[in-house]
Amino acid sequence: MAAGLFNARARDLGDHPQFVAESAGTWGLEGEPASAHALQMMSQRHMDISAHRARTVTREIMERASVVMVMTMSHRDALAAEFRTFRPKIHMLSELNDRMYDINDPYGGSLDEYAYCAQELEKLIETGYEKIKTWAGNSNSLPNS
Repeated sequence: MAAGLFNARARDLGDHPQFVAESAGTWGLEGEPASAHALQMMSQRHMDISAHRARTVTREIMERASVVMVMTMSHRDALAAEFRTFRPKIHMLSELNDRMYDINDPYGGSLDEYAYCAQELEKLIETGYEKIKTWAGNSNSLPNS
């Protein structure tokens, strides 16, 4: 949902395709589509994420990414441990609101949990969009691995 929301924001502001979000997880069922609840939440926002397929974060994805956004501290810590060189790229979505807190992953949850998460992600991306662009610009100084 976060990638869909970010990409819609980038398109609305004329920043697409320069700024594009992709989705990958610290764990997941490779190739699985977005859940029915996620599809419904995005459809209510006139966004189609039906082409989404789950994939696990790889070194190649980390190398290619300018910014890596995560929902929880455990996601951040897992990626930072596995991909130490890329730690400066990794940010929590809650940082877009100048705070550090976990955003509950609604996977497997109720429609209400998905609605709450989608609303929270939407607010964070709207508020912090320029911050993401700044972080992306700063990633050019990261060392190659």
